[in-house]
Amino acid sequence: MSKIQVSAKIKIPRGKIIEFKEAAADYFKQVKEKDTGTLQADWFLSSDGTECEIREAYEDSEAVLKHQSNLRDLIMTIFGKFGTPYEVTIYGNHSTEVLENARAGGLDVKLFSYLTGL
Repeated sequence: MSKIQVSAKIKIPRGKIIEFKEAAADYFKQVKEKDTGTLQADWFLSSDGTECEIREAYEDSEAVLKHQSNLRDLIMTIFGKFGTPYEVTIYGNHSTEVLENARAGGLDVKLFSYLTGL
């Protein structure tokens, strides 16, 4: 299996929910315009609006790297305004470069390699 899935959680600072939603809308606009290997991109808000869980899936490691390249500036802006994710998990058989890029951004990453599934 070459598909890569990513789950991340980010805290939303108090009073920043509207600004966060605007940033998310811009993010999704750019994903639609620039990415071809992104299979899933879903962001979920907690019931109290203080956290966002991000779930994304990509065709393969190359698609992850292209996504990171395409949206690097916007992602860094979002992290700068709202903070970096406090939990990141990568699922699948990712390339070394995908992991290096995530860790270079200061992220604490959990890894799960693919075992079996449908």
